[in-house]
Amino acid sequence: MTDTLELEIAIKRAGLTRREVAEHLNLSVMALYCKMNNITEFKASEIASLYNLLNLQSLEEQQQIFFKPDVD
Repeated sequence: MTDTLELEIAIKRAGLTRREVAEHLNLSVMALYCKMNNITEFKASEIASLYNLLNLQSLEEQQQIFFKPDVD
């Protein structure tokens, strides 16, 4: 599961907008919204691209954003 809040923080820290991130991934803003809010899943290639775009250096940070355990 994607941690929406942590991803939002990483986008802002990178100085980007959701629109810029969507364009980088060749997605519509709505498609990015769906992925960020766990309606649909990010592809592995999209996650890899976001690692670089958002300058996510540590494995811990990457795991925290994109592989949050689903807790009910």
